[in-house]
Order: sequence, then C-alpha cells, then structure tokens
Amino acid sequence: MESSPTTGLTLHSRTGVAYRFDPGALCLELLTTGGPGPYSRYEVLHEPADLAAWADRSRLTPTPVLDVRAADVAALRTLRDALFRVVIAHTRGEPHPPRDLDVINETAARAAMAPAIAPDGKRRWAAGLTGTHLAATVARDAVELLTGPFAHRIRTCAAEDCHLIYVDTSRPGRRRWCSMEHCGNRHKVRALRARHSEEG
Repeated sequence: MESSPTTGLTLHSRTGVAYRFDPGALCLELLTTGGPGPYSRYEVLHEPADLAAWADRSRLTPTPVLDVRAADVAALRTLRDALFRVVIAHTRGEPHPPRDLDVINETAARAAMAPAIAPDGKRRWAAGLTGTHLAATVARDAVELLTGPFAHRIRTCAAEDCHLIYVDTSRPGRRRWCSMEHCGNRHKVRALRARHSEEG
C-alpha cells in the first residue's frame, strides 16, 4: 500500500470544518469520493480533472501525471462502488458480493502504475500513465488490504452519523474514530456534556 510521510486527506464536515482523515490505504481513500446508493450524493468524480485532483490528494507519491479520459472516470466509479460493497460486507462479516469481487479482480489484473528512478535519484512514475493504470493500482491495493495482515482491522467510524471506513494500523489496534480531531472530539464533547448534566 503506497504511502508518504504525511498521508491522509483533508475532509470537511457538514458544518464546513476541515479535518484530517487517514484511512490507512489508497483504496480506502477512493471511498471518500462517493459511492453506491445513499453515498452517491457525495459524488465528486464527474470528469477527468476530478480524478486527477483525487490522485493529487491521495497517498500516491509523487503525484502521478495521468492521461485520463471520460471512460476512465466511469471505470473508477464502477471500481469504487464495487469496492465499497465488498468492504462493507467485509466489516460485517458477510460474504463478499461475487460480482463486485470480479470487478476488483479484473481491474487488478491489468497493468498498474510502474515506479521508476529519476536521473536525480528520486522516485517518479513511469511515463504514459492513464486512468486504467490508476484503477489497476487502486484495485491491487484493495487485494493487498483485503487479503493481508490488517484485513481484520478494516472498520467503520464508531460515530453513528459517520460512515467513513479506515484500516486500523495502530499498534494497539483500538482506533474507533475516523479522526480524533473530528468524530473523536465530538464524542468527547458529548460525553463531557452528559457528565455535567448528570452532576447538575
């Protein structure tokens, strides 16, 4: 799973407050862009520029230069929705939907983004990358996550009104919130108010 020293996305709450959210995996970062059913109202991938912007915000380092077509956007959305259903089933201990697994596996079987070494010795991506390469990279990350040592630590935020999904990579494995500065803090505030009202 690709990562950088400062991984995580900047999200905004319904009230407009910005906070950091690190889902712990590239494929889970894609789930913040929308999803199937009720999550479609959060859709942000409408055109090639949107997909390029997501890649820029993601944990892929350095930011890849991509040739993205409209068909690539549709394919990434199909992959994302399939991944969303598989991950939700996974967190509930339910069987993975076979058709959605087919989407992930077929996408992962394609050529992924290839890393390279630049003349200055720094990391770069091979030239000629397309949205198809990006989709394959995300799908392979999903396969690694869902079959790897942290598969049992994929969770949904414990806040009732939050549906963000993350993998708990902390050593103790006790992470409950998407973000301590957002849902974790809201929980603390509610608990404090409840205590005060009981004491009053």
